[in-house]
Amino acid sequence: MIYLLSLGTNIGDRAENIQNALDAIGLLPKTKVLRASSLYETEPVGYADQQSFYNIAAEVESAFEPAEMLGACLGIEAALGRVREFKNGPRIIDIDIIFAEDMIINEENLIVPHPRYHERRFVLVPLLELYPDGVIFGINILPFLDKIDGQEISIINS
Repeated sequence: MIYLLSLGTNIGDRAENIQNALDAIGLLPKTKVLRASSLYETEPVGYADQQSFYNIAAEVESAFEPAEMLGACLGIEAALGRVREFKNGPRIIDIDIIFAEDMIINEENLIVPHPRYHERRFVLVPLLELYPDGVIFGINILPFLDKIDGQEISIINS
């Protein structure tokens, strides 16, 4: 199964945090990071009084079912020191499942596609780098970008 993940961090060495998370994902059994976007610096969304984030999108192939992938992502977050103090607060790493191919999942602990991906420039811009035509598993993400006000984003490296 192909997963599209969004990774973000705003504590400590942000570039290293992203790389550590990507490395950990690549070490999961029967899982391979196929490609990752450039690194982007983005302003925080939801709670503004914190350092800017570094974000990427990653395309991952895995034999894991979506619930297993969620568990693996949460495990990587915990292993890298993620502490959930409050919603949208600072974090050492955040790994969200944005898409699990064209699956639609609506469970208590997992909603795919991610319920707010279309409202977040820090998710859409890195995804657009991986899918330049804007079409991801049959969904055109380009119109969503036009509807987002603010949310400054700049490329760090390509």
